[in-house]
Amino acid sequence: MSTPRPKTLRLETLWNPPADGKEFSYILRLKNLGTEPLSNFSLCVSGPGRVDPAGRVEGATVSQRLSNFTEFQPPANFVLGAGETWTISVYALSWQFRHWTDGATSGYLALSDGSTIVLTIEPTRSSVSNAPLKRGAEIYPVPVNAPVQVSIIPWPNHVAVTSRRPLPAGFAPQAQSAEGEAASRSFAALVEHLFAVEGIVRSEAEGAVPVALKDAAGFGPEAYRLSFEGETITIKASSQTGFLYGLVTLGQIWRGARLHPGAFQFPASGEIIDEPSMGWRGLHLDVARQFYGAAEVKKLMAVLAWNKLNRFHWHLSDDEAWRVEIGAYPALTEIGAWRGHGMAVPPLLGSSPARTGGYYTKAAIRDIVAHAKSFGVEIVPEIDVPGHCYAMLQAIPELRDPAEVGSYYSVQGFPDNCINPAREKTYEIIETILSELIELFPFKIIHLGADEVPLGAWSGSPEALERLRSVAGDEVADAHAKRLNVVTNTHGADDIHGSGAAILQAEFLNRVQRFLASKGCITGGWEEAAHGDVIDKAKSYLCSWRNVEISAELAERGYEIVVCPGQVYYLDMALRPDWDEPGASWAGTSDAEKLYNFDPIGGWTASQKQKLLGIQACIWSEPMTDRAVFDRLVFPRLSALAETGWTKPSSKSWERFRALAGLMPLLYGLQQS
Repeated sequence: MSTPRPKTLRLETLWNPPADGKEFSYILRLKNLGTEPLSNFSLCVSGPGRVDPAGRVEGATVSQRLSNFTEFQPPANFVLGAGETWTISVYALSWQFRHWTDGATSGYLALSDGSTIVLTIEPTRSSVSNAPLKRGAEIYPVPVNAPVQVSIIPWPNHVAVTSRRPLPAGFAPQAQSAEGEAASRSFAALVEHLFAVEGIVRSEAEGAVPVALKDAAGFGPEAYRLSFEGETITIKASSQTGFLYGLVTLGQIWRGARLHPGAFQFPASGEIIDEPSMGWRGLHLDVARQFYGAAEVKKLMAVLAWNKLNRFHWHLSDDEAWRVEIGAYPALTEIGAWRGHGMAVPPLLGSSPARTGGYYTKAAIRDIVAHAKSFGVEIVPEIDVPGHCYAMLQAIPELRDPAEVGSYYSVQGFPDNCINPAREKTYEIIETILSELIELFPFKIIHLGADEVPLGAWSGSPEALERLRSVAGDEVADAHAKRLNVVTNTHGADDIHGSGAAILQAEFLNRVQRFLASKGCITGGWEEAAHGDVIDKAKSYLCSWRNVEISAELAERGYEIVVCPGQVYYLDMALRPDWDEPGASWAGTSDAEKLYNFDPIGGWTASQKQKLLGIQACIWSEPMTDRAVFDRLVFPRLSALAETGWTKPSSKSWERFRALAGLMPLLYGLQQS
């Protein structure tokens, strides 16, 4: 029987929320719009939403499931005739859908001969919403009567400029030192990334105004003073980054006056004196769920610099993929960096059945690290261990106890996804990987993840249970053995604290952190790394992600803290609760105004504030198959976070920020249509 061409097959999905006492349902309809019947196939779909293992499915049976990947088998001897529709009804999901990106974002047919057909798939509709689906960044229009004379984000400490002068054709930085020369080159590269056609940097022969970069003592590492005196523009600083930030401020003022001359001016006199209120102003990017090429990452570094953000937390591994070249273990990228039909890691989160994915070579990483450094951005790599390691375990099975029985599941639906802390081989492998990472990332901060270890982790491992008996006693080990086949149902796995899994994780982190310290490195972790209080607080820091109360409590216990609560600073969360908005909302929703006005240290005591490193937004990539969704979720919220990290609370103004935010760059330039 011949197979219809792909364009004759369409997959539609519909979400019916619970109403009038009826249970919810997720409906998938495969339509054969061609003239030939179809048989001997299965339907494979993936997207953020997950079919619950205990769920009721009508019209099909589930033949394979891994996290958000599901394969549906039609009834025996099923034939999808020309013009007919196969309907599948799912009555149990791991969580109810709330946004159009929750449903299937890719689908294909797997044929009996091993081939596949990629389906045309439409975004999931809701039976209660017909609103147009939103994509692209929400851009705030610049008002005719702006509340300030100059356009600068984040707003400086001190702005005292007066009178208007004709707009210069551009700028020609003139440096007196190596730091100034480097800043001039970095600024030229920065504007080439973001505003290539605008000609901000020019030569004096092209009419550019010279900008004197003068070294001055007494400035902090990111501080600068920008002064306007008639035809003279001067930037004083004591570091490359200080000079760069002064040039960025000058560039922002110039762009505002050029693009909106009725709202903003280019000053003829006055000064701007500036330095950040927080030392750590960061962005986290998950490249495991969706892969971002080196060019995308390099442009993102330019976006960070234009916002005066100085830390990039690079989430390089997770259950779904491994993204960094490791010479000692080539299988990590040969196997763990790719997804596809019939492969060790199946298509997930919108992946196609063809081999898709990617990783960063060592050469690419060195280039990106140097690129970011020139923009004042330090990179912190994360290898998430001992949990979130499904892809890693497919590549290096020696990280699992070969005698382990049964299964446990993570909150994301991955089975047996933790490397074993009771195996000496585990430490040999991890230390080898970390040694290679240290050579690539000279900032000497390595983030180990340590989040969301399932409650039942290692409960079927004889090696782990033996180790647990030796450190915690028979009663604890016996109790942990009963955790076999436990499913973790909540983000953070709160119940793990004090459990056998937490004790084993603490042992693992203690040993790995001591290894990193011996190499001169600081260890980063998510807040779960505090379980057991075993890591050296003087040589570590935590990213606290659940709420500011937990952040404060960890600071009280002596941990240095980067605040990034999911309810506000997780940029995969939707802007609003509406169906037509993309993103997730398990932690809540947060638009730019909520994020801007949020106090990351609200209620903290003076002693707790002494442990504050700064703040960080986190991009988790599950819903971001569509790059227009990326722009919508990230901008302008990223700039709102930047102003919180830089500007003194007393100088913040939502009205001013809203008037200026439309001038800030996007990564892909995709605005709401």
